[in-house]
Amino acid sequence: MNLLRKKQQAPARRGERSSSRQDRATDTDLAQRYAFRRNRTLTGSLVSHVSSANEQHALLKSHRAHAHDLKRHRKHLGMTLFAVLCGLAVCGFLVYQSIAVVRVVAATTMPIDESLYAQKIQSYLAERPLERFRFALDTGRLTSYLQLHGCPEVSAIAPDVLFAGFGTGELRMTIREPAVAWKTGTTSLYVDDSGTAFERNYYSEPAVKVVDQTGIVTRDNKVLASNRFLAFIGRVIGQMKAQGYHVNQVDLPAGTSRQVAVLVDGISYPIKFSVDRPVGEQAEDAGRSIRYLAARGIVPAEYLDIRISQKAFYK
Repeated sequence: MNLLRKKQQAPARRGERSSSRQDRATDTDLAQRYAFRRNRTLTGSLVSHVSSANEQHALLKSHRAHAHDLKRHRKHLGMTLFAVLCGLAVCGFLVYQSIAVVRVVAATTMPIDESLYAQKIQSYLAERPLERFRFALDTGRLTSYLQLHGCPEVSAIAPDVLFAGFGTGELRMTIREPAVAWKTGTTSLYVDDSGTAFERNYYSEPAVKVVDQTGIVTRDNKVLASNRFLAFIGRVIGQMKAQGYHVNQVDLPAGTSRQVAVLVDGISYPIKFSVDRPVGEQAEDAGRSIRYLAARGIVPAEYLDIRISQKAFYK
């Protein structure tokens, strides 16, 4: 009889009931889980072949729309990264080309006053900040600026400014080499073969001598030479050199200040030049006259005068 009795189920334990109650979702969890379903219209489609309005910005996206969205996002990131790299490259190039510190070099026999020229160039760059880059620096205008601001001995500046470190530009200058020197009091004046007078000389003293026989004196028994007169002497030396003759001495004859007598290597007589006549024409007349006299074996005893245009006199 005991076999026919129904098996009584054991009553549930309190621990099992409590655990089942804990597994149930609370109202807060349900609200958070199904929040998107309340007061909101779902847009989009999860099926690739079913399109919807404004598919790229819908809540539900298909695999195709999701792939397009990722592709567009990658493209945007790539363009942003490219723009950032381009900006960094431009900034690096500008830093590489910038001239914050100036270094000046020149091929002279004596060291130049680098601080003087660097200070002058910094003043020029302060007035023209857009030229503080090596590729934008106008060396021709900079040369003119230096010549007009107390540095006439600077003949030219090389157009290519070299890189000498970040923020440092190296400028190569050409300094005038004097053809003749003239001391007036405590000042030494120099002039090159183009006729430009200056006071700073970074080469050896010129070999051409200037002998003053005018007798015109000022204070301290020193003749004061003008830049115009020195320029004329320098052009005479340069033009005679172009004719193939090397001047070794320039005399200022007595009783006049408007002419000079030039002595040339290989010629025993002086050649008279006038300050009031162009130097180039007189140098050409002197060259033709010297060759004419040499061809006929004539040797002037005192001088050769070419001060008058298209005429030459000798004595």
